[in-house]
Amino acid sequence: MAVHLIAITGGSGSGKTWLANKLKQRLGRRAGKLSLDDFYRDLSALPPRTRSQVNFDHPDAIDWDLFRDCLKDILRGKPASIPRYDFATHTRHPRPRRWQPRPIVVIDGLWLLSRPDIRRLYSKTVFVECAEELRLSRRLARDQAERGRSRASVLRQWRTHVKPMHEAHVGPQVKLAKLIVTPESANQALVKLLQWVEESGSKTPRAGMQRGAGMIK
Repeated sequence: MAVHLIAITGGSGSGKTWLANKLKQRLGRRAGKLSLDDFYRDLSALPPRTRSQVNFDHPDAIDWDLFRDCLKDILRGKPASIPRYDFATHTRHPRPRRWQPRPIVVIDGLWLLSRPDIRRLYSKTVFVECAEELRLSRRLARDQAERGRSRASVLRQWRTHVKPMHEAHVGPQVKLAKLIVTPESANQALVKLLQWVEESGSKTPRAGMQRGAGMIK
C-alpha cells in the first residue's frame, strides 16, 4: 500500500490539531491520524516531583527514534505500535495501541520538521502560523479545562518554557514547510490539502517537498 504522510506543525495553540482533525474527518476511512504528543519520553523512572520540572516544550522531550521507526513501519504498510502517553503522570501506559496504516496519514505536532532524517519521510509539510496572543488564549483554555491546571501555572510555563522554546525550535520551521497557513485561511487550506490528496491518489509518495513554501492568506 502506498502511503502519504502529511505533517502539520505550528506553535502551541496555533490550530494545527484542528486542521489535522478536519482533514482526517473529510478524508474518512482513507486517512489515519497520529500525534507527536504520543511520543513524549516515558518518565516513570523519575520521582513525580522531578517529572514536573522537565521542559516538555523542548524537542528533546520526544522519543525521536521511536517516532521515526513507527513512521517507517507505516510507510511500509505495516501495523505500528503507538505509545499512549498520560499527561497527568508524564508516563506511558504499559500497553501501546496497535495502529493500522491508511493511504493518507495526517500527523500533528510541535517539531515535526525539525529533524532532516524524519522530514524527508513526509509527502506534504504544513506550518500553521498564528499570533502569540491567540495561541496563549487557546493554551489557557485547553490546559485549565482538559488538564486541570491553574491559570497561574499555565502563564508561568508559557513565560519560562513555551515562548522561548517556540522562538528557538518551533517558529523557525516555517521556512521548511511547503504550505504556510494562517487562522484566517484554515478553511481554504483544508480545501487545498484535499485537492492535493485527490491529485496525489495515483502517484507514488515522494519526499523532498519541504522547501519552496507557499503562503495562504
